[in-house]
Amino acid sequence: MRYIHNIKIYTMRLLTTLFMVAFSLSLNAQSIHSFKVKSIDGKQIDFASFKGKKILIVNTASKCGYTPQYDALEKVYESHKDKLVIIGFPCNQFGGQEPGSNEEIVSFCKKNYGVTFPLADKIDVKGDQIAPIYQWLTQKSKNGVLDANISWNFNKFLIDENGKMIAYFPSNVKPDSEDILSRVK
Repeated sequence: MRYIHNIKIYTMRLLTTLFMVAFSLSLNAQSIHSFKVKSIDGKQIDFASFKGKKILIVNTASKCGYTPQYDALEKVYESHKDKLVIIGFPCNQFGGQEPGSNEEIVSFCKKNYGVTFPLADKIDVKGDQIAPIYQWLTQKSKNGVLDANISWNFNKFLIDENGKMIAYFPSNVKPDSEDILSRVK
């Protein structure tokens, strides 16, 4: 009898521990929808407003070999805006390829690529001053899915309609690639 009682206690403790571990992991893997960031025009981008849509987040630069991806980003945004939001995060950490002010960045993007998708304030996507949203994007302990090392401009993160990480794509994967578009549809 005592043996069965001890097994029941052990089983309850084990289940409680497993529940606590699962609960703490779910807390760490918060949704992207909990973030608010400053937009390039000084307003606020509230990711909660994108619930129900996928989100493609890209670190951008105006003087990079990958800068022409702005064109594909805009085309993908225009053709899928009913179910996808694209947000560009200008960053000057790679070769000083985004040296301009926010006003210069907006002007460049509109003039050269007709960009209408949201742009955030210029941020750091790695290092000691990494923006909190990029901590979430690049650390499995925060997003619950993957670790990513941003080594250049135009890295892309695809987030699902519920704010959970789907995938990471390096610079050389174009925004209109089948690898990305197949996950947007």
